[in-house]
Amino acid sequence: MSNVKVNMTGAGSLRNTIAGASGGGLDFGAMRPFIATNKQGQTGTYVQVYVGGDRAKPENYKIIPMNTNATLRRDEWKKLDEALMGVARERLGIVDDLLSRGLTYNLANPLGTTVLEWHDVGDQQEAQLTMDGINRSKGDRPNFQYNYIPIPIMSVDYEINARELAASRNMGNGIDVIDAENAARRIAELQEDLLLGVYNGGAAYTYGETDSRTRNGIYGYLNFPDRNLVTLSVPWDNSSITGAGIIQDVLDMKQSAINDYHYGPYQLYIPTAYETVLDNDYDATTPGTTIRERILKIANIAGIKIIDRMTADNVLLVQMTSRTVRMIQGMGLTNIQWNEEGNWVTKYKVVAIQVPQVRSDQNGRCGIVHMS
Repeated sequence: MSNVKVNMTGAGSLRNTIAGASGGGLDFGAMRPFIATNKQGQTGTYVQVYVGGDRAKPENYKIIPMNTNATLRRDEWKKLDEALMGVARERLGIVDDLLSRGLTYNLANPLGTTVLEWHDVGDQQEAQLTMDGINRSKGDRPNFQYNYIPIPIMSVDYEINARELAASRNMGNGIDVIDAENAARRIAELQEDLLLGVYNGGAAYTYGETDSRTRNGIYGYLNFPDRNLVTLSVPWDNSSITGAGIIQDVLDMKQSAINDYHYGPYQLYIPTAYETVLDNDYDATTPGTTIRERILKIANIAGIKIIDRMTADNVLLVQMTSRTVRMIQGMGLTNIQWNEEGNWVTKYKVVAIQVPQVRSDQNGRCGIVHMS
């Protein structure tokens, strides 16, 4: 985790090596040059750049020649990208829960967006009840409050030595992708820690000036100021705990969410030490029914997931809707490159622009319950 960098960049000013290397064009496609042979049999350097429209459609990308150096062939770039996707398909825990449910917000221009402005809305005037409908109710407008969340770039550096690359080609071996895989894994862990709220010792990630609103910044489940707090009766891995005691804890968490007008569906997150506890029988009179199965019989509990990176004796109940949490999607895991020391050493980065956005309303009502 210590090798993962979190940087800011934007169209207005170039603040790091990524922005500087992109030449201010703010298109990572220009930082993925590949060696190819055209229809005339000429070998040169090309890049594939985004020209607008739906990023998922191939026709919205254009291959153009470049007067620059390249070290990788196009199929070698594909192998590096496949290594990233292999890591991305591994279980990401709480991050995967948002992506699989479509709880996302896509940025149109992720590289040109350093902060995202969003609003929460206050209550309007109550409805008026009359017999004739002539009396006019008091005019009222919803109160929109402005909030800001920074959009940083996550990155991990690695190298591909020119001699090692040439040797692998001469021997007919594919490009070594282990460094790209490790870089992607580190970023996945960073994303998990941001959403969980344990990144940087549990402090929120902020950028620039902040005002009196403590919710401006990147917060996670365990450090969001408006989360609902519930006291854990007895640690679930304590020998004195019973199945009924665990159920009562979960019901207390659910009631706390309901009190804040959040009615589910909920996802329950527990630390690693509690996993086998939930596999015990609920009680002696119902053999074959585990505590886990009993919890899942509670209305609107959609699932239970073990989060290895969550500290002991913390339990989370999260309403899985966009009014509680969503993932801001700028760019998935991507490989980029630039050269140093001539063409002898090629520098690579795995980069991503994906940050969580945890939300509450103007009254501080939130769909996150934290029991500890």
